[in-house]
Amino acid sequence: PTSLPCTIRTFGEHPPAAMKALELIDASTFDFVEKPTPEPGPDDLLIRVKACGICGSDIHGMDGSSGRRIPPIVMGHEASGVVEQCGANIRAWSEGDRVTFDSTIYCGECDYCKSGHVNLCEDREVLGVSTPDFRRQGAFADYVVVPGRICHRVPESVSYEEAAFAEPVSVALHAVRRAQIQAGDSAVVVGAGLIGLLVVQGLKRAGCKTIIAVDLADERLELALQLGATAGLRSDRDAVVGEVQKLTGGEGADVVMEVVGINSTVTLAINCARKGGRVCLVGNLAPQVEFPLQAVVTRELDVLGSCAINGEYPDAIAAIAAGEINVKALISEIVPLSDGASWFARLHEGKEPLLKVILQPR
Repeated sequence: PTSLPCTIRTFGEHPPAAMKALELIDASTFDFVEKPTPEPGPDDLLIRVKACGICGSDIHGMDGSSGRRIPPIVMGHEASGVVEQCGANIRAWSEGDRVTFDSTIYCGECDYCKSGHVNLCEDREVLGVSTPDFRRQGAFADYVVVPGRICHRVPESVSYEEAAFAEPVSVALHAVRRAQIQAGDSAVVVGAGLIGLLVVQGLKRAGCKTIIAVDLADERLELALQLGATAGLRSDRDAVVGEVQKLTGGEGADVVMEVVGINSTVTLAINCARKGGRVCLVGNLAPQVEFPLQAVVTRELDVLGSCAINGEYPDAIAAIAAGEINVKALISEIVPLSDGASWFARLHEGKEPLLKVILQPR
């Protein structure tokens, strides 16, 4: 990485006027740039970023295919750091506090927010995302500004790298909560990528007795078994529906979590559920999929969608701190932010068994 000068400062001083950031400047094209350090508004925190994970949505968005990473944009929403400066109205935070934050910026005023559904906010924005409707600079930078209301404290026992997982862990826990798990339930997780592996752990934590992971990669299935799955099936090699029925007393699973979001995996998820079972759709790679309507209707399945996070952050941080959800096992590499472009390229190629790459500013 390029050698950058290091300035030693103490809290209470003004942050530097300029910062380094990894900016998406065109489809699949990054530049490591210098940008003005953002100023916090009265209800905001300026956070010095310590760690920020590359999300799968960043990988799928950087080439322009999703329409949710319109350049120029500084991406990054799975992050942790230190409070550098507090807005004038902030009372609950102090400079130097260890912090992580939600990826969803909600208004707090609309009917959805007031009814406790902040993930469905009428004016919802997502950190590090740009669409025709909004642009919100993210945390692949030395500093990021976020509203104080979406911030959460990080215990001293949790590293900044672990704390950067609070966002994806919260996504997984929200999906598990949506699925209304009962103790002793059987479950199938279709897709053992990062969120799928967190869902596996969330299901175990919620009391599932049988957890069957389904994926195309042996190494991910092996990791799923280490993290709480009771069986692993290759979707390109095993007769998955038949095997699921064998493992669930011939009925199918009580709950199926679909964590990919394409035609074949949605159909597979629905076919793995028992009559009267529940299917929770978490993945959304494709904006539209074919839907096996008759299977859902004639077997009276509950089909649920799960969007982002709605209050799970404290539970996620507690689960990480207690070791109930193992995130260290999911870290593939920790690298300098200045090397981020090359790691995005490697993740996009998908030739290596990488789960989570974490970028560290200087």
